[in-house]
Amino acid sequence: METVSLQDLPSALIACNLPLAVFFADGPCRTRFEALFRTYDKDVTFQYFKSFKRIRINFSSPLSAADAKIRLHKTEFLGKELKLYFAQTLHIGNPHLAPPDPEKQFLISPPASPPVGWKQADDATPVINYDLLYAISKLGPGEKYELHAATDSTPSVVVHVCDSDEEEEEEEDAAKKPKPKIIQTRRPDYAPSYQS
Repeated sequence: METVSLQDLPSALIACNLPLAVFFADGPCRTRFEALFRTYDKDVTFQYFKSFKRIRINFSSPLSAADAKIRLHKTEFLGKELKLYFAQTLHIGNPHLAPPDPEKQFLISPPASPPVGWKQADDATPVINYDLLYAISKLGPGEKYELHAATDSTPSVVVHVCDSDEEEEEEEDAAKKPKPKIIQTRRPDYAPSYQS
């Protein structure tokens, strides 16, 4: 069986299932509630979390917190069963967060000047297929040009040049046509089902 040192025990309790009257400042219920715990530790402090309906009770020693929990857990207070739990403490090695890695720092907030050793990447020159441009320039409207001949396992790739004049005429015709008028539906006759 493991032995637990007194310093490892929490020195705070969380009280749950409390009547709402305890959360009002300077009320008799709050005074009665605090008096319950002052018998175990005269230096006890209270933190009221009204929206969570919880109270954190901080004792000066873990022994007095354990004593209060043993004696007051599941006792009745103002018609409700008082529930007490030890407040868990989380011990992190360093209380401060470590700064992010330098790469991530640069992504979060770039500095005014680039980092040491940074070089701008040269953009690659675009690949221009002059044979394709020449073949397309020779095409007229309605003609086609085969880019890749078909084989047994691949289809052929063919470029069809569209007639630009016809497309422009179709767009102009569509713009010239008047929009159809929407006729509003007449409301049906209404006869009340009751008489006044």
